[in-house]
Amino acid sequence: MKPIRTAVAGVGHLGYHHARNYAALPGVELAGVADLDEAKRSKAAADFGVPGVATARELIALGVDAVSVVTPSITHHDVVLELLEAGVHVLVEKPMAPTLEESERMVAAAREKGLLLQVGHIERFNGAVMAVLERFREPKFIECHRLSPYPMRGADVSVVLDLMIHDLDIVLAMDPSGVEWMDAVGVPVFSESEDIANVRIRFKSGCVANITSSRVSVDRMRKIRIFAENAYVATDYSAQEVLVYRKTPGPIPPGSNPMEHIIIEPLPVQKDEPLKLELASFVECVQAGRTPVVSGEDGVKAVRLAEQILERIREQL
Repeated sequence: MKPIRTAVAGVGHLGYHHARNYAALPGVELAGVADLDEAKRSKAAADFGVPGVATARELIALGVDAVSVVTPSITHHDVVLELLEAGVHVLVEKPMAPTLEESERMVAAAREKGLLLQVGHIERFNGAVMAVLERFREPKFIECHRLSPYPMRGADVSVVLDLMIHDLDIVLAMDPSGVEWMDAVGVPVFSESEDIANVRIRFKSGCVANITSSRVSVDRMRKIRIFAENAYVATDYSAQEVLVYRKTPGPIPPGSNPMEHIIIEPLPVQKDEPLKLELASFVECVQAGRTPVVSGEDGVKAVRLAEQILERIREQL
């Protein structure tokens, strides 16, 4: 089979690793990298032995089949549309755009051109998340914590679009019934927009999700806890580990300690670099014409919910 010619638009910290993985994937040829910053594109070009150019238009001229867009969020819309117009399949990093309108326009363009548009919600390729989504599809309660120190990049949007959107995508995958009610709060600390945010969502199924995101925390935390039928599930994204807590079958003997009747079992997890799995899946979908694990429509749903959360936060100011 002819190798898929890939490229990366935006080779900062994350984009560099997109290029690294493309260069190592079988059946894939990294054809070039693009970045307005000459130092970044020159380093990536030299490290991977490919042309380094400044713009998406120049990438297109290299004859590429598929491109990862890892530029700042506010540029996603224009870069993605330019690539789609040229007949190029696109993986766009999250958030797919800062606004719902731009996100929907990107999906419409991909549909019109018959091209693949995948959104880089990388946690869907985390081994722990994949194991949980496979086993627990009807949660009763979900609690997410995603905390990190202030980034030196990526703070051009609210923490809701920057960090929380990862968990919004996962929660929507777990419960697609639709939002019935929500309440949210958020505050800026170092940015002009929210750096800390919390939302409590009730879904039409009855499931409740409580999601907290912060980019001004001293320690890092990426965890999700799920209450499901007869089980409590604790997931650590970073360690790619899942522990399932269950009560032993039958009644608890009188006078015994209830905690002695809890079984704790690790859920089998296939560990690998999530970004490698994400890009390999993207390439496979391009080759097979298959719908991506995280489609443009999935990305729109996450942006729509993020926008609703931001509206709720800001209407209280």
